[in-house]
Formats: sequence, structure tokens, C-alpha cells
Amino acid sequence: MPQPSPPAVLDVANATVRFGEVRALDDVSLSILPGECIGLVGHNGAGKSTIVSVINGGLTPQQGEIFSDGSRLAAYGIGVARGRGVRSVFQELSLCPNLSIIENTRIMHRTLGGFGWRNRARAIIAASLDLVFPGHGIDVSGKVGALSIAQRQMVEIAMAFSDAGHPPRLVILDEPTSSLDAGLAAQLLAHVRRFVATGGAVILISHMLNEILETASRIVVMKDGKIVAERGAGGFDHAGLVEAMGSVATHQAAIRRSTSALEPVMELSLPKGQPFRACKGEVVGLAGLGGHGQTRMLLALFDHHSPQWWPRRDPAVTFVAGDRRENGIFDLWSILKNMTVASLGDLSRRGVMNDASEAKRGADWKRRIEIRTPDMENSILSLSGGNQQKVLFARALSTRAPVVLMDDPMRGVDVGTKQEVYGMIRAEAEAGRTFVWYSTEMEEMQLCDRVYVFRNGAIVMELEGDAISEQNILRASFEGEAA
Repeated sequence: MPQPSPPAVLDVANATVRFGEVRALDDVSLSILPGECIGLVGHNGAGKSTIVSVINGGLTPQQGEIFSDGSRLAAYGIGVARGRGVRSVFQELSLCPNLSIIENTRIMHRTLGGFGWRNRARAIIAASLDLVFPGHGIDVSGKVGALSIAQRQMVEIAMAFSDAGHPPRLVILDEPTSSLDAGLAAQLLAHVRRFVATGGAVILISHMLNEILETASRIVVMKDGKIVAERGAGGFDHAGLVEAMGSVATHQAAIRRSTSALEPVMELSLPKGQPFRACKGEVVGLAGLGGHGQTRMLLALFDHHSPQWWPRRDPAVTFVAGDRRENGIFDLWSILKNMTVASLGDLSRRGVMNDASEAKRGADWKRRIEIRTPDMENSILSLSGGNQQKVLFARALSTRAPVVLMDDPMRGVDVGTKQEVYGMIRAEAEAGRTFVWYSTEMEEMQLCDRVYVFRNGAIVMELEGDAISEQNILRASFEGEAA
């Protein structure tokens, strides 16, 4: 006789959320059982962030009910959610950079007060980091602001899985591997499987569909605020999952060119390792394990080719930041102002903005890159993380800069938009624009004409043509040599 299913950790029933005329959730029901990992997928703006906000208590739906362990929760908010063991790791990280990791742990766990709390907090976060990311090398006494974005993501993930006397029961991971290299991502997903095997529940949101297919026990597909498909992970393959999301599965073939006859537009000698150069119309990839000098290289190139105190009317370079909250968006500005801020010289005359030209450019890029908003005058924070990243990409491409520096720009961008952006990059390169592209995704390195592999802050290998392969990149990342 089959055993009855255990009661859901959390059950959202018929939730509807409206923002003005926009239905972010439309009569959505989702039940999360202990011992399962739900893969939640959909394009940017599909409703994933909204349902997560309902589940973690940050947003109250206008219609619908919340149940936990079989009981209806009349009043549900962040405090109740935390009391029920719900933990969240957001794509936009929430740690306080001016505090230490230990102090951030104290904020996460309110029960850690009293004499000796620092030692208890130190032990809790160190144990969780060791469990999720063995060999992490992070000093938990240090300040969060001194950490790389990958390390911040590791710390926040470890905090969500940590236990200070009230264990997590449901952990929501929103694009958790977007800043992690392949090795760290593998460690995290292995821990997710261990956590689920012991009865925990996980909601995993990722645009890296292979992670969903390999880790989730059940996959839920959202589109336009509704659940459009839901079945066991074995019921999907990659193409079927993309199709369920409403896209056509495509595979962008690398159209590489020989770089020997191209005109160099950027050159930089490093203190150690091989020198760097980028040629006109070339897509140059920066590869290797995260935190080995790729972002420092991009910043050095930007500083070398940009004036220090007054922007040029014809900029030599433009930059797409990977950490959009820290280095990309202006929180208090509209979507339109965030997009056009790099093109003020083209949109003004004698210091006065031409509002009509600005609105036209905004409408054009909203259409071209499908920024999901009813009004470009809305706040940038009204957009999902992936749509914010689209705005930053549109900001860079809409300038006349001949060189575009990109620091892992596809973080949190859905698979359909990625394919469109890849096509834009190739078309712009064919027209003579140069791209220098750091990415943690191996697939994106396959689209480059030339790839520099970094290890310990130095370029240890230059790969061209057919030599650009996952095997050679990984071998050079760890050993400093290619096959």
C-alpha cells in the first residue's frame, strides 16, 4: 500500500498579484514538498521573482492563500516564513558590505545574541561554508566588502543553509551559480542534492538549463505570470524545456575569423604571463576559474582607454558590469535614464537633453532587446534582475564606442534573450566593433574568435580557432598548458 505524501512545507493556492495593470501572477498554485528540488524556469518577467516573493513572505498576493504543514496561515509575512524554515538567496545579493561575515551571520540568525555570540556565529558560518564549499579559503572574520562577487555569493548561500538552532526547511536559490565557476557550481549542486536527500526542500531558479535538468526532481515552467508546464525532471530534455518556455531551441555556431590580418585596437602587457591584444572586429574571450584576474584585466583596459575626469564625446570603450547592483544600475533612476546615461553626448545639444530623441532611443532598444516593462519611465528596480541586465547591455551597445568590455554580462539572462544577444554581438563584430568578454559559461567562450585563459592573475594560454574547447580551457586553467 503506497505511503501518503507528507504535508507540503509550503503550499501557495490560487495566488494573484497585480502591479497596476500588469498581472505578475495569475491564479498560480504551487506546492513544495519535503525531499524535493523544484526547478523554476521561465523567461525574464515570467513571474518567477513574484512567486518567490510570495513564498518568502515579502509580498502578499491580492488573492490566494498560503498553507504550511497542512494548516492555513492567516497572516503570512517574512517573520512567519523564517519561522517556518524558509530561507532565500537572491540574485541581487543582500549582505552588508561594511560588516564582517560574522556580523552578517548575526543579522541572519536573530537567536545568536548574548555573551559569546561572535564565537558562536564564527563556528556556524565556518561550518556551513566548509560543508557547501570545501576548501573555500574564505576568512569569516573579514569584511564582506573585501570579497569578490563570487565569494559574496558563496557566503550568502552558506548562510541560507546554516543552522543556528532553527534549521532551514526550504531554501530558495535564485540564480545561485551566476557568479560561480564550474567547480564551485558543482560543489553547490552536490550540496543541494544532499540537503534534499535528508528531507529538505529547494526551489532552484537558473537560466543554465543543464543545472535544472541534472538537479531538480520536478520542473515548473512559468510564462506571463502563469504556470504553463509542470512535471518530473525526467519528462523534459533541453529542447523540450526551452520550447515549454516559449522559445525555439537554437545552437549558436561559432563563426570565427582569422585574427592574423586584423588591426590591433588594444594591447596591454601584464606584470607576468603573456601580453594581451584585441583586434578590430574581434570577439576576445577571457576564460579560466573565477577570481583569477579577468575582471581586473577589464578594469585596467577601461582605465587605460578612458579619461579620468571628463567623458569623451566619442568614447573609446564602454563597459557592461557583471555586478549590476554595485557597478551598473542607478537605483533611483528610471529605466530610460539608466539606459541612456552613456549616450548623453549624442542625445543633447549645448548641454540640453533632447527628450524626444532619448525617448525614441529607449523605445528602439526596448523593442530590440525585449525589455519587459509597460513604461520606460518606471524605476529600474521595477525590473527583474535579467531585465536590468538587458538595460545595461542596451546602454553599452547604444553608444558609439568601438570597443565593448563585458564582465560576465549574461548573468541571469534567459536562454532566448542570450541567443538574440549572441547574434547582436556577432553582427556588431562583423561591422568592426571589438568585444572583450569575460564569462563563467564555457558555451560563451565557444563563440569567441580568440580566448585568453587566466590563472593566478596571469594569461597562461592563448587559444584560437579549433583550439578553443572546454578541454583546453580547463587544462590551461589548472595546469597552464593546452593540448
